[in-house]
Amino acid sequence: MYPLTIGLAIENREMWEQAQACLADLPFRIIVEHQDIGDISNFLDRLERMRPDVVLVDISNWRQPLESLVDSIRNAIGDPMIIALNTSADPDAILSSLRAGVNEYLFPPLKESLRKSLEKRSAERSRRREGSTKGAGKSFAFLSAKGGCGATTIVCHVAAELGRMNQKVLLMDLDLDAGMIGFITKTKAVYSILDAVNNLHRLDISYWKALVSNGIPGVEIVASPLSLASKIQPKDEQVRQVLAFARPHYDWTLADLGRSLSRLSMAALEEIDEVCLVTTLEVPALHQSKQIVQTLLDSGYGKGRIRLVLNRSPKRLDITPAELEKMLGLPIFCMVPNDYPELYETYAEGRMLNRNSVLGKQIARLASKLSGLEEEKGNSKKLFGIF
Repeated sequence: MYPLTIGLAIENREMWEQAQACLADLPFRIIVEHQDIGDISNFLDRLERMRPDVVLVDISNWRQPLESLVDSIRNAIGDPMIIALNTSADPDAILSSLRAGVNEYLFPPLKESLRKSLEKRSAERSRRREGSTKGAGKSFAFLSAKGGCGATTIVCHVAAELGRMNQKVLLMDLDLDAGMIGFITKTKAVYSILDAVNNLHRLDISYWKALVSNGIPGVEIVASPLSLASKIQPKDEQVRQVLAFARPHYDWTLADLGRSLSRLSMAALEEIDEVCLVTTLEVPALHQSKQIVQTLLDSGYGKGRIRLVLNRSPKRLDITPAELEKMLGLPIFCMVPNDYPELYETYAEGRMLNRNSVLGKQIARLASKLSGLEEEKGNSKKLFGIF
């Protein structure tokens, strides 16, 4: 059963208790609880932060047009299942609610009807997940805890390394604020991810091939838009559709999500197998990492799908890996050493890292560990460990 997350905005005490009793028997997590429907702005703020899959909203005392409430919820979190709860089964109220855009209209007793609605939604999400991954390659997202942690540098070189292993790789720049993949890979892209988003109605493999660039052997690149164009933000569902379309055509899909969590990155993660959270030992970066990990877990993203990458790691740590794990709630997947002079020279010369450098070798090992390709070839030697 797909692990749904739930947001509640229920004033009526009887419906609140019935909803809580129903959810207590189901393997779903309540991540937003709100009992003052009059304070809708606070509720919407919490929805935008937590982004539940399902929103239960009490409309029994709602006196404003229901369309505005539904639109506000969808603007905050994309396309959740919205269930309107009311104390009565008035036919006019049911019809107006469905016309306003809610997915379900329920009334007491709630237990059985609410359970069926949630199980149906869970089954739909499970089928969608299975359908999108069937026959598809694996996907990783790379996310910096804060600006400057180095996720873009790492994802570009991991992609290049997978390309050297004769893998078919897609490198997608979803950092619409400061996308740097084109700069690092020296790719002169004519089109961007927005061209795919804005042409979903004609998106087929021939059109897709016209969008991608070949800046690295074995790697096809979809760049981020120019800064002015990036003011046009794609919708959550559009991003998911592009990822779902592209994945089956590649062995590996790597996406750069930029820094911290955003509405766009949360939407993309629904179509991503695993996320590599890149952080450094700076206190602000560790603080942000802890917040991001907790948000992902609260949203239902499995702990086993989060890979913690410690970048610019010094030769000697002032804190042990065990202490870091206790602080962040995750084990360190790998440590990438600090080699600023090598990177400075690399960018100044307009090339990729020398894979024979210390930093280049370590990122190559990270690519091997993420992909498991060396293990599949029968190399029993342990390529990577916690330093």
